[in-house]
Formats: sequence, structure tokens, C-alpha cells
Amino acid sequence: MNANQPLAPDTTGQGTAAPAAAGERADLLAALAHHRNFLRLSTRDLSDEEAGRRTTVSELCLGGLIKHVASVERKWVDFILEGPSAMGDFDQMTEADWARRADEFRMLPGETLAGVLKEYAEVARRTDELVATLPDLSLSHPLPVAPWFEPGARWSALRVLLHIIGETSQHAGHADIIREALDGSKSMG
Repeated sequence: MNANQPLAPDTTGQGTAAPAAAGERADLLAALAHHRNFLRLSTRDLSDEEAGRRTTVSELCLGGLIKHVASVERKWVDFILEGPSAMGDFDQMTEADWARRADEFRMLPGETLAGVLKEYAEVARRTDELVATLPDLSLSHPLPVAPWFEPGARWSALRVLLHIIGETSQHAGHADIIREALDGSKSMG
């Protein structure tokens, strides 16, 4: 592969087929699929070692970014279904909890890129099913207590889904930079 050539569209079959939806739900699913594809494309043709390699001064690696996005998406879907208790109590997190959270950003010994991508596909499938079937996207819950949330704020399912899209998009951009630094390939042009 020419290192300066953009990566081709995902033909690996690792994308997910979204359930049938119309209107704003179809738009949400299309936006999620679009940004997920860019994130996955950043790992195309990489070995496990390459997916775990840091190419910038940050702790971020491609496999870790996908792990992180999958974890965040999973927790936010749990929030839609169960409310703030699904997110845990951030004030009660121990150093071990914070260390486990930091492990989301790197490939750990024994983890494979295929395994990380498979887990992400499962998380995406679950989210897509929820988007298509949730009776009311205006269903809301109070946000959990955390230093990064406005006290007393509530988020609707729609707002959570927009947050997931934003998070995925932001990290797809990070992944593009990491991939370009790794071997010159680009997923976004």
C-alpha cells in the first residue's frame, strides 16, 4: 500500500447492519455508521503490535482508541436504559478503578486487534438496535454526579446519542493522526 494513499472504504465485513429505521432515527444511525467506519478504517491492514503502538506523545494507540470508544458507547447505552446508576459513582472510584479506565486507551498483553474490533461491532449492534426500537428518544435521566457534568442536568436519549456520535467523530480524528504517524496512511483523505 502506498503510505500516502487514503485507505479504501471498509470491505472487511466488520461494520454492522443497522436495523430498519426512518426519519431522525435513520439519520442517527447513518451518522453513527459514518463515524464508526472512519474509526475502524484507521486500523485497516495493521498487526496487533501496530494497533498497540503509540505514535505521538500521548498514551493513545489505535486499538486503545477503539476500546475506549466501545466502552464509552456501552456505558452511555446503559445510561439510556438504566439511568445514572449505570455510570457508577465517580466520587467513589479508587486508584484501581482509574487504572482500569486508563487501560481502555491501550492494547494490553493478550488483546488482539480482531478481538477489539469484534467487541466494538457488538457494542455498535446493540446501540443500533436501541436507536431503532427505543419507544421515545426524549426519555431522559439525570446525569450522574461527576466533575465534568453540570450539577442537576438531565440528558435525553437523543442527547446521549448525539454525544456518542461526537465522541466517535472526535476519536476517529485522533485515530487518523495516529495512523498517519504510524505509516503515512490516512483514513480521512
